Amino acid sequence: MIQKILIANRGEIALRIVRACRELGIKTLAVYSEADVQSLHVQLADEAICIGGPKSADSYLRVDRIISAAEIADVDAIHPGYGFLSENAKFAEQCESCNIKFIGPNSKTIRMMGDKSVAKDTVRKANVPTVPGSDGPVDSETEALKVARKIGYPVIIKAVAGGGGRGMRIAHNDVSFAKEYHVARGEAEKAFGNGAVYIEKYIDKPRHIEFQILADSHGHTLHLGERDCSVQRRHQKLIEEAPSPFLTSDLRKKMGKAAIRAAEAAEYESAGTVEFLVDQKGHFYFIEMNTRIQVEHPVTEEVTGIDLVKQQIHVANGQKLEFDQGDIKWEKHAIECRINAEDPGRNFAPSPGTIGLYYAPGGPGVRIDSHVYSGYSIPPYYDSMIGKLICTGTTRKLALERAYRSLSEYLIRGIKTTIPLHTAIMADPVFIEGKATTAYMEEFLTRTPPDLFT
Repeated sequence: MIQKILIANRGEIALRIVRACRELGIKTLAVYSEADVQSLHVQLADEAICIGGPKSADSYLRVDRIISAAEIADVDAIHPGYGFLSENAKFAEQCESCNIKFIGPNSKTIRMMGDKSVAKDTVRKANVPTVPGSDGPVDSETEALKVARKIGYPVIIKAVAGGGGRGMRIAHNDVSFAKEYHVARGEAEKAFGNGAVYIEKYIDKPRHIEFQILADSHGHTLHLGERDCSVQRRHQKLIEEAPSPFLTSDLRKKMGKAAIRAAEAAEYESAGTVEFLVDQKGHFYFIEMNTRIQVEHPVTEEVTGIDLVKQQIHVANGQKLEFDQGDIKWEKHAIECRINAEDPGRNFAPSPGTIGLYYAPGGPGVRIDSHVYSGYSIPPYYDSMIGKLICTGTTRKLALERAYRSLSEYLIRGIKTTIPLHTAIMADPVFIEGKATTAYMEEFLTRTPPDLFT
C-alpha cells in the first residue's frame, strides 16, 4: 500500500493532492522550484525538496531531479497532477522502471492516447464517432491540401502532440490553408518538439463536452457524467459546468457509453477524461482523451460527491472501485470559474506580482481551490491560474446566483484578475440561458466594453 507520495506539480493542484493524502493518512513530499518557496503546498506537505530554478525547464520538467528526490525521500508513488509531466509517457515509464508507482494510467496508454491520430484510430475501432479528417499525420502541404479539399472547408489543422490550443489553425480556403499549415507546424515544433499535424473538418460553433472516466485494474470502467467546457478563449477553458444545459437525457446516455468504450479501447486505468465536440443537431465527435486529472475535476466532485484524487490513489493501490455505474447520482448543478492573474481589460495580459489583500468568498455551496493568500507573490514563470471558484446548487439557476454573489465577494488586491470578467459573464443573458458555444467568448468580448473588466 502507498504510504508516501511525491507531488510532481505546484499551485492549487499540488495543494489539492496534499489535502486528499492527509485525509487518507498518506505522507506527502512536495518538490518545488525556487520561485515557489512561498506556496501553500510547500508549507503544508510533510516534507519539501527544492529541485531547481524558477523556470519549468529547470525544475518541474526535470525528470532526473524529481526521480532523485523520490529516491532520497523513499516515496512509494508520484502524483503528476495536470500539466508539466502528467501526460509524459517517458516519465511514467521511468517511474515504472524505478519501481515507483505513477498515479495515472500506464506509459503505454499515455503514449497511445497522447498521439491524437493514434487515439482517433483507437476509438474509431471501438465504434466511437470521430471528426472527419486525415487518417493520420499529413507529411506534406500537397497531401494536406488534398485532404482539406476532400472533406471541405473550413478545416482545422492540429498538432499530433498538441494541447492547450497550440499548434491549431483554422483555414477557410486554399489560400489561407497554405499559410496556416506552415504556421501550425512551426508552433507544434516549437511547443512540443514534434511538427507533425493532421487535418479535421472544422465544426462551427459546437459545444465542448467532456466525460469524466474512472477505471480500475480489475476491468471496471464507468463514467461520472459530463462537464460543459464551451466557454473558452483561444482554446483555453475559462468556465466549466455540470451537467451541461445542452444535453438531453438520451444524448447523455449515448455519449457516456461512447466515453466508456473509448476508455476500454485504451485499456485505461485511473481517472481520465474523454472529450467531444457536439454540433447544434446533437451529433457528437471524439476529439481527444486526457490521461490525467483535469483542472475542472471539482465540478464533477461536487455533483457526484466522489473524491477523484482519492479514487486515483485507490486505483494506484490496486483496489477495486467501490461503486458501479448505477450508483452514480447527479443531484446538483456546479459551475467553476477559473481565476487567472490576467488583465481582461488589456487583452488578458499576465499580471504577476504580490497580492495585497486576499479575501475568499464563503457561504452555502461555495468552494475555493487556491494556493494563494495575502502577501503571496505570483511568479511570472507559470500558468496564470491562481484559483478556482466552484459554486453548487440544487438547480442551475441557484448555482448561477451563488457564482455571481461569490464573485462579488472575492477580493484580490495588488494584481489584476479575471474576477470582473466572470462576474460579467454570470450576468450575461446568453450564458444564463445556457446557449454558450465555443464561439461564445469571442462574441461576448466583441459586444462588451473592456472597461467593464477594470
